Amino acid sequence: MPDPTALPKLGLATDQGQTAIADVVVQKIAGLAAREVPGVHALGGGAARAFSAIRERVPGATASAGQGVSVEVGEKQAAVDLQVVVEYGASIADVSRLIRRGVITGVEHMTGLEVVEVNVAVTDLHLPEDGEDGAAESGRVE
Repeated sequence: MPDPTALPKLGLATDQGQTAIADVVVQKIAGLAAREVPGVHALGGGAARAFSAIRERVPGATASAGQGVSVEVGEKQAAVDLQVVVEYGASIADVSRLIRRGVITGVEHMTGLEVVEVNVAVTDLHLPEDGEDGAAESGRVE
């Protein structure tokens, strides 16, 4: 099978027409790519994760693939900002590097857009005793 990175990139504007990619498409691709990285527990800040936990309890509701992800999409380029919760014990530097690599590869491969930056904000750390509900509460005293 040929290496997909060796294939020529197709332009989004051609003689036969233009392809417009909605921000939400790039947002979902980036979110799914980031979630695949080992050491990533969740995406989004505390309020977004709390809302998602409530939504998951509603029958038929699904979690948003774009939670914790914001994007700016131009005609040829995209920039991605992510809020992540990292598993305790994982190297934040390594997790961030793998997130960037995965997001850039996924977005560029699926859309043809050039990803000019991927900013990763680690908003919390998931501790084993926190269970599956979410991350540690900042400033918690027990």
